[in-house]
Amino acid sequence: MTAAVMAGEHPRPAWVRDHPRAWVAAVVTVCFGAFMGQLDASIVALAYPSIGTDLHAPLSSVAWVSLSYLIALGALLIPVGSAADRYGRKRLYLWGLALFGLASAGCALAPTLGVLIAVRAVQGVGAAMLQANSVALVTTVAPLGRLRLAVGLQTGAQALGLALGPVAGGAVVAALGWRWVFGINVPVALLAFVAGRYLLPRTRRQNAAVRPGLRAVVVLPGLPRRIVGAAIAYLVLFTPVVLGPIMLLHRGYSPLVAGCAVACLPVGFALTGVLGGVARRGSSPIAARFGVATAIVGALLLAALPTGPGYLGLAVAVIGAGLGLYVPANNTQLMASVPSDLAGSAGALVSVARAVGTAAGTAMATAYAGDSSLGALILAAIAAAALLAT
Repeated sequence: MTAAVMAGEHPRPAWVRDHPRAWVAAVVTVCFGAFMGQLDASIVALAYPSIGTDLHAPLSSVAWVSLSYLIALGALLIPVGSAADRYGRKRLYLWGLALFGLASAGCALAPTLGVLIAVRAVQGVGAAMLQANSVALVTTVAPLGRLRLAVGLQTGAQALGLALGPVAGGAVVAALGWRWVFGINVPVALLAFVAGRYLLPRTRRQNAAVRPGLRAVVVLPGLPRRIVGAAIAYLVLFTPVVLGPIMLLHRGYSPLVAGCAVACLPVGFALTGVLGGVARRGSSPIAARFGVATAIVGALLLAALPTGPGYLGLAVAVIGAGLGLYVPANNTQLMASVPSDLAGSAGALVSVARAVGTAAGTAMATAYAGDSSLGALILAAIAAAALLAT
C-alpha cells in the first residue's frame, strides 16, 4: 500500500458540506459500519451447528470461522489506525466497507470450510479498517459541543447490532440457512459505501507532517487509564451476553427466550448512550462515574435475583444502561485529549480495548458458568475498578 495509491480522498458535494447538519449525516453513515460489525460478531455463533452439518465438520473446526476473523481483526487494528492518520480515514474506511462486503459475499458462497475460514480472515481485515476508523471519524466530524452525542450514537449503533444478533441469528438460520448470515452484510455494506462516498468529509491533509502515531498517543496524560477503563467496560458488557443464555438454557428455557432476555442489555446500553448525549447534562466524568455505579447495581442484581428470563432481562438492562452512560463519556474524554492528526491511532486503541474486553468477558462467562452468582459478584467488583479510570 503506497502513498501514491492512498493519496487523495473524494470531497463531499458542496450542498452536503455547507449544510448545518452535515456532521449528523456523517455520524449516521459511520453508524452503518459500527452496526454491521457488531451484528456480524454476535450472529455467526448461532450458525455453527448448521455450518458443521452442511460442510461436514466438527464444532472444534467450525470455531475457526470466528477465530480467523478475530485474529485478523485484532492484529491489524493498530497498524490500520496509524495508516489512517497518514493516508486518510475516509479512504481506509471506504476500502474497509468494500472489502468487508466482498468478503461477506465470498463467505456466503464458500464451498468448503477451509475456504470459509480463509475468506472470514479477509473479512476480518475489512472489519479492522472499519473499527479502527469508526471512533476517529466520529470525533473528526462532530462539533466539540456535540461530541458526546456523536459518540453515543456510534456506541448505540454497536449495541443495536449486538442486540439484534442473538434474536435475528436464529430466525435467519431457520428461515434462510446459514449462508444468509453472511449474505445480509452485502447490501448493508453497499449502502454504507455509497453514503460514505458522499457524506463523509476528507480527513487527509495533503501537506501534513507524518507523526509517530501510536508512540505519540500512549504517552498522552490520562489516556492509558481511560483505555483500561474501556477494556473493563467491554468485559462487563460482554460477560452477561454469554453468561445470561447459559443461566437460562440450564434451566430449560429456549434459545429464543434466552436471546430476547439478554437483548435487554444492549437495548439499555443504546438508550442511555443516545439519550445521555442528547441531554448533554453534566460533565463526562460525572456521567462516567454514575454509569459505573449503575452497572455495579445491575451486576449485584444479576447475582441476587432468580434466574428467570424477566429477572435476568431487568438485571442486564440495568448493567447496559450504566455502561451506556460510561462508555460514551469515557471515549469522549479520551478522544478529546488527542490531537486530531492522531485520532486514528487513538481510535484503534479503543477498538483494541473493546476486543480485549470482549475476549476476557467470554472467558470469564465460561469460567463461571457453573456458579453464575459468584461470577456476577466478581463482575460487580471488576466494574468498580472502572471508577479508577474516570
